[in-house]
Amino acid sequence: MFRRLLIANRGEVAVRIIRACRELGVTAIAAHSTADRGALHVRLADERICIGPPRAEQSYQSIPAVVSAALATRADAVHPGYGFLAENGDLAEALRHSGVAFVGPRARHLRLMGDKARARRFMARAGVAVLPGTERPLDDAAEVAEVAAAIGYPVMVKAVAGGGGRGLRLVRRPGELAAAVAAARREAAAAAGDARVFLERYLEDARHVEVQLLGDRHGRLISLGERDCSVQRRHQKLLEEAPAPALAPGLGAALAEAALAGARALRYENLGTMEFLVGADGAFHFLEMNPRLQVEHTVTEAVTGIDLVAESLRVAAGEPLALDEPAPAARGHAIECRIYAEESGRPCGGVVRRLHVPGGPGIRVDLGVGAGETIAAHYDTLLAKLVAHGRTRAEAIARLGAALDEFRIDGPPTTLALHRRIVRDPGFVAGGVTSAYLERFVREEGT
Repeated sequence: MFRRLLIANRGEVAVRIIRACRELGVTAIAAHSTADRGALHVRLADERICIGPPRAEQSYQSIPAVVSAALATRADAVHPGYGFLAENGDLAEALRHSGVAFVGPRARHLRLMGDKARARRFMARAGVAVLPGTERPLDDAAEVAEVAAAIGYPVMVKAVAGGGGRGLRLVRRPGELAAAVAAARREAAAAAGDARVFLERYLEDARHVEVQLLGDRHGRLISLGERDCSVQRRHQKLLEEAPAPALAPGLGAALAEAALAGARALRYENLGTMEFLVGADGAFHFLEMNPRLQVEHTVTEAVTGIDLVAESLRVAAGEPLALDEPAPAARGHAIECRIYAEESGRPCGGVVRRLHVPGGPGIRVDLGVGAGETIAAHYDTLLAKLVAHGRTRAEAIARLGAALDEFRIDGPPTTLALHRRIVRDPGFVAGGVTSAYLERFVREEGT
């Protein structure tokens, strides 16, 4: 096991990694920007090092800053968390050349899965179903229009290096295509420095279901079940649950086998998530692979009893998987709410004046902030994750509703009120909602 770990991230995920380090006896070192000097993860860490000014590209997204910090603190490994440089193959390679381990997959896997068009081609060759779409990025306007017509509307314009909902545009009619392509390219270039886009058929009213994978460098690879992440808006997840409710018999097993087939073809190592779109007819198609720890890993931990962060550290240190195969079946049901600071659906800042965290049987809260902290406008505004676990989905929903009512964050506007309404909505309670659910729900509510 590693002795010293640099955490190249902030907020809730950094706090989560620090807690895993404590259990494993690893010294946790917080890398932080000047804006985060007093942040919760910095206060909880064993050691800390400033890596730059508030702007993420000069601190959390700076490869030289992260590598220099790892060497300066004598860290034997770096955990990138999620977001920032978590899927950056250049960071993984730079650390390897510096003699520092990267907690995640190999650089080639990061680069391959980070290129969405290449990932599609790879998965298709591995026998995993993909939606009709282009096999390469498109540049010529006439070719884009021709390909879109051949695929059939509606189509999704997707950034090759997209992530977090950026660089995506839904196009329902030919007249909207040129403007959508231009907008997707601008957004992708600003977010990832790569303006390339490709096209993919849009699957109406599909469910977003993903499979958690974990592999070691000794050839063992297991599935830890599926999660439903369909409650999302603007392609950003807001609520996730495990296992996925209201799946047709055998569909969960089929998704797991497809995910394992793709990961085996990659010879994948460490944590990864294979994401699928599931149509009303039960047919499913590869969406993308996230080669890292996911925000929603907590619901899988709740139903399996497995500490995914600790397991990923063990695997990165070269230890073989100690988990049984097949992995344990899900015990009960878990639902996670992502609590963001936002107003009218838009991220916002402010000072957290007071914080009251709920408790009780089956309740877990992963905090990223403390009372008195200022929510910086420079970064993602995820404040906390609330997870409810129960013997049944109904029990998990009841516990979640009670915990949401108890949760108090005084200061910036948050998504708590929206989450309270969702978990009491008959459509959500029935289970099996699609990725169109939340925007329709909000529109009908007029909020």
